[in-house]
Amino acid sequence: MTSISLSKSVLSLLFILTFVNSSQGARPRKLDLWIPGADDYPNDSYLLKYHNGGVLQGYIPVSIVWYGNFSSSQKSIIIDFLYSLTSNPWGQSNPSVAQWWSTIDQLYLSKVSNQKTQINLGNQAHWWYWWGNYLTMSQIAQIASYAGTPKGGITLVLTAEDVAVGDFCSSHCAFHGSDQSTGTTFIWVGNSESQCPGQCAWPFHQPLYGPQTPPMLPPNGDVGIDGMIVNLASMLAGTITDPFGDGYYQGNKEAPMEACTACPGVFGRGAFPGYAGQVLTDWTTGASYNANGANGRKYLMPAIFDPLMSTCSTLN
Repeated sequence: MTSISLSKSVLSLLFILTFVNSSQGARPRKLDLWIPGADDYPNDSYLLKYHNGGVLQGYIPVSIVWYGNFSSSQKSIIIDFLYSLTSNPWGQSNPSVAQWWSTIDQLYLSKVSNQKTQINLGNQAHWWYWWGNYLTMSQIAQIASYAGTPKGGITLVLTAEDVAVGDFCSSHCAFHGSDQSTGTTFIWVGNSESQCPGQCAWPFHQPLYGPQTPPMLPPNGDVGIDGMIVNLASMLAGTITDPFGDGYYQGNKEAPMEACTACPGVFGRGAFPGYAGQVLTDWTTGASYNANGANGRKYLMPAIFDPLMSTCSTLN
C-alpha cells in the first residue's frame, strides 16, 4: 500500500497546525482556524531550519488535474501564473513573480546546492465530476497518483467552486503531500468563492473573523481564482522546500510551518493581523497586487520567511 504524507495549509485566513491520525498509511497535518490577533509569527526560540532531507531542484515537471468545471479564462489565469515561475520572465518588470520565485532559491535551495529551480508545465487532465461533488483527502491523493507525473515532479489537483473536499473551509484551504514510493509530490487547492471566500480568498473578500477591513480588488477580476493563486503559491513554496517532511520547516515535524505558512497573512510591508500590508494598486482597475507575471498578468504573492534574518520577506 502506498504511503502518503500530507501537509495542509490555509494560506489566506490563517490556521494553526495540529496533528491527527488517519488510516491507510496517511499522515495528515490538520489545521485549526486561526483567530486574528493570535501570536502566530516565528520567534527566536522556534526557528524555521533545514532538517537535512530532500528538496526539489532543477527542472520540476508539473502536471495539472482540473476537477470540475473551470472556464477557459480561469484556467488561463492559473497557467499564466505557472509560466511566470521561470528564470526567463518574458519581460516581467519588477516586482515580479519570477523575482518572488528566485527568492526561494536564494533563501532556501541555494543552501543545499547551486542548482536553479524552474517549473516545467507538462500534462493537463480534465476530470469533470467523475467521483461526484465531494472528495476525501485520500481520493485527492489517488487522483494525483493517476496523473503519471515523473519522479521529482508535482501534480496539482485543482477543484472547482462547486466541489467540496474533506474539511475544506472548516479547517483548511489547501494542502500538499508526497508519495515516497514514487518520489513525487502533489498539491491540492480548491476554489472557495461560493463556499468560504471569507476564509480562503482573503484579502479579496471580507474576512469571516477578525478586523473587518474592506477587501482588496482581485488583480485578475476573479475572487476565487485569485485566492487560489495565493494558496497555490504558498503550497508550491512548501512543496519544493519540504517535499517529504524532512526539508525546511519550523516546529513539530507532524505539524510544521513552512516557507510561506510561517508568514501568515503577510503580503507587503507593515502587515499585521487583518491587514495585508502595503501593496501596489493597478491605476486602471483599482486592483491590488505585488507582482507582475507572464502575458501582462498581475498577482498577489505571499511573503517568504527568511530563516537567516527571522523575518518575513516581501516583494515591496
